[in-house]
Amino acid sequence: MKTVFIAGHARLPSGMAAKSIYDTLTITAEIDKKYGVIVNAGCTLATIHGREFVQQLLRGHSLQDGISEPEKKLREHYLGKAGNALVSALHDLYKQYEAHKNS
Repeated sequence: MKTVFIAGHARLPSGMAAKSIYDTLTITAEIDKKYGVIVNAGCTLATIHGREFVQQLLRGHSLQDGISEPEKKLREHYLGKAGNALVSALHDLYKQYEAHKNS
């Protein structure tokens, strides 16, 4: 298999629809092993539209380039209550990717 599946987690703020289902927000990504490119991504936002939006923002980015670009995109384009949680989950996902890469 040429990809790995990695998840990043963060706490959700109170007052969100997803908070009634999950205590944490999770971003998952299928990542190409050789180039670090996010082939597919998902998250536990409550709406399909939100999940698809985050997927579009992350897909195609190489984690070998760090996460400053996808973080910037999330901050500029996702204006919902979960914005900070999404950024935190992205940082956790990147931390898991770096740990895998260095193992």
